[in-house]
Amino acid sequence: MQTSQKTIILLTCFVTASLLSGCGGFPTNWKKKYQAVNVEHQNTLGLLERERSEKGQLGAQLSKNQQTIEELQRQIAERQKSAAEVTGFGEGYDVALDPTAGTITVTLPNEILFDSGKADLKKSSITELDHIQSVLQSRYGGKQIDVAGHTDTDPIKKSKWKDNWELSSQRALTVTRYLINRGIDEEDIRAVGCGETRPVASNATASGKARNRRVEIVVYMR
Repeated sequence: MQTSQKTIILLTCFVTASLLSGCGGFPTNWKKKYQAVNVEHQNTLGLLERERSEKGQLGAQLSKNQQTIEELQRQIAERQKSAAEVTGFGEGYDVALDPTAGTITVTLPNEILFDSGKADLKKSSITELDHIQSVLQSRYGGKQIDVAGHTDTDPIKKSKWKDNWELSSQRALTVTRYLINRGIDEEDIRAVGCGETRPVASNATASGKARNRRVEIVVYMR
């Protein structure tokens, strides 16, 4: 019995010694693996931090770009305001600005103001002219104003006018007198008949002729 116990003890010691000596490489292998994994972990953390930093920078840049876009949109909107709004005449009016000449031109088609071949104002045109007179007096008082009448190239046949010069002049004079009666100083305004000499469209088409038949109210800002 004692011999068996001794034998078991000896075998146990031998196995233990063998295991310890046989596994002696384990700590070294695990240390290497740990170091490798740790390096990879640190690299991963570095990439993560870099990604976070780049993401933050990207977010800041996106925010800056958005602000720039919004500012540009605001500027574009300001620049795209119609001349009618800028000059105070309001939407619905055909207004043109000429910075070189320093003029504001409000164009009224003859269809709004006069019947064909006539120089008497339509009743329906009174509201339009009253609004224009109000803006002229409130915002452009003391400025020189021309009221220019224009026609197409169709010759006068069935009306009392001698020619297009006379018709355009009479129409310009009619509008001029109306504005004076509504309060525009007569020293600041004059009537000009241009006949068919200053077309803005081709007289070869009906739509072109309609555009050419017009009265222009020109304000000189200088």
